[in-house]
Amino acid sequence: MKKNVLVIGAGAVAHVACHKLAMNNDSFGKIYIASRTLKNCEEILESIKRKKNYKVPSNKITAKQIDVFNIEETIKLIKELDISIVLNLASAFCNMSILEACIETGAAYLDTAIHEDPAKVCEDPPWYANYEWKRKPRCEEKKVTAILGIGFDPGVVNAYCALALKHHFDKIATIDIMDVNAGSHGKYFATNFDPEINFREFSKVWTWIDKQWVSKPVHADKLIYDFPVVGEFPVYLTGHDELHSLSKNIPAKSIRFWMGFGDHYINVFSVLKNLGLLSVHPVRTAEGIEVVPLKVVKACLPNPKSLAPNYTGKTCIGCLIKGKQGGKNKELFIYNICDHKECYNEVESQAISYTAGVPPVVAALLIANGTWDVKKMVNIEELDPDPFLDLLEKNGLKTEISINRQSNKFI
Repeated sequence: MKKNVLVIGAGAVAHVACHKLAMNNDSFGKIYIASRTLKNCEEILESIKRKKNYKVPSNKITAKQIDVFNIEETIKLIKELDISIVLNLASAFCNMSILEACIETGAAYLDTAIHEDPAKVCEDPPWYANYEWKRKPRCEEKKVTAILGIGFDPGVVNAYCALALKHHFDKIATIDIMDVNAGSHGKYFATNFDPEINFREFSKVWTWIDKQWVSKPVHADKLIYDFPVVGEFPVYLTGHDELHSLSKNIPAKSIRFWMGFGDHYINVFSVLKNLGLLSVHPVRTAEGIEVVPLKVVKACLPNPKSLAPNYTGKTCIGCLIKGKQGGKNKELFIYNICDHKECYNEVESQAISYTAGVPPVVAALLIANGTWDVKKMVNIEELDPDPFLDLLEKNGLKTEISINRQSNKFI
């Protein structure tokens, strides 16, 4: 019997995932999307219909309304719909509620980012051990497949590291994960995913150097990197989800994450931060209204989904990995190039959402056919990367490998 799938969330990433589920709907049973706001779900379904992306026209995606913070309500919906696989593409604040519902019902669980506690900003490591990994024993006891962080970063980049260790290195020394968006959306300022989550990441930098956690100020370490296709771009040392699991599962001396930002982004971010507008602590206006500055900023910025029609340019996300093979030094860059316009033409999305929304669908396909239905909680680097990356390419995200490319250096 084919697996029934439930997507939770109706943002930009869920938009892409639902398009891809529709394009692969012959591999699943019934497919559903659920969110607090039914209208957002219906807009995604209209987009799929508009692009004629249903592979089997009769297997339409059905919209449902749900409050995912209500665990009992989520359990009830999973049981009523006979769901086997849940794609958690909602806010990271919801992760533990949805995971609990999956553990109780036996449904496979996938998410794209680490859990966020609204009351704690940029928590210190160990991140996964604070919430997700505490539930590992229960997942294994109940034989629940839970795949953590299956977006692009975290997600695909973890698979790149596993691929490197499996096929290209006897020993890995360093991993530098780099994410650059060399594109333009035409807005004065916007974030490419949820502004609240985006800005919460930039309170402190935790990085893995010499096999220990090192704390650094935000945007303090800057380098220029010569990327394939998109050319030289500034990148800044940043903390990120995958550093924690990779530091446990890949025996590398140092693992760092670099995010690409232009001068304009840094300037606007600095002004917002210095004015206190990125604070999560409530303030009271002269009219006596209590507001959270960060939530006000989020409300003022463009919805990431609205950027798609006018986006041009490309993204480049990859891993620069150094180590030894056969006793010789080796360096490679494993990466993907994604084009904003091509994404919009296919699924009415921009490339950042596309790179995050395709991987969980590919993982769901591998769970449905048994390849990744591991009956326990895992991070991506613990799984066989080959079937995942092969299927990922068939669904629009090709893996490129550049070995000892001397022009690909930090400047």
